[in-house]
Amino acid sequence: MNQPNTLSPLFKKNDKLAYRLIIAVSAVVFIAVVILGRVELQVELGFNKHLFATANAVINSIVALLLLAGLWAAKTRQFALHKNLMLGAIVLSVLFLLSYICHHLFAGSTRYGSLQETTPLSELIYKLVLFTHIPLAGIILPFILLASYRALIGEYDKHKKLVRYTWPLWFYVAVSGVIVYLMISPDYR
Repeated sequence: MNQPNTLSPLFKKNDKLAYRLIIAVSAVVFIAVVILGRVELQVELGFNKHLFATANAVINSIVALLLLAGLWAAKTRQFALHKNLMLGAIVLSVLFLLSYICHHLFAGSTRYGSLQETTPLSELIYKLVLFTHIPLAGIILPFILLASYRALIGEYDKHKKLVRYTWPLWFYVAVSGVIVYLMISPDYR
């Protein structure tokens, strides 16, 4: 079955509104993560509160796979598949965000090496991954939203230029999130 070279735009261009929404959503998410990351609720959930962290790692793994599949679909000019894969990655990223906030609300923060033996090298690797993951995770959202907007209004050249930088950063954030989880999960009580 032949795929068209481009898809029909789903939305009408309205940069002013789009920029406002992208900035508002990005700011609300950033503020919510910062504020709620400092709050810990003492609630008995009836299950291990670190289940959220496991869910986060699973979601991030799936997002990384969807990003790879989306890249492949774009490279092979299967644009409808690419759109669906990338929208799936965005939906899962929203679920990740909700689970991430729940984990920090109910479990608080965990210090690497609090329950496991570590080496100076493992601590260095952990800190390098974590300290690159956190700021990139904090700044990537508006670029993901802007790249999505450009595609959804049919500005494919602008979309392509933007994702040249956005895609690798989003992929790194997804993969590094899984690495952080794998390294710190022995410290979950």
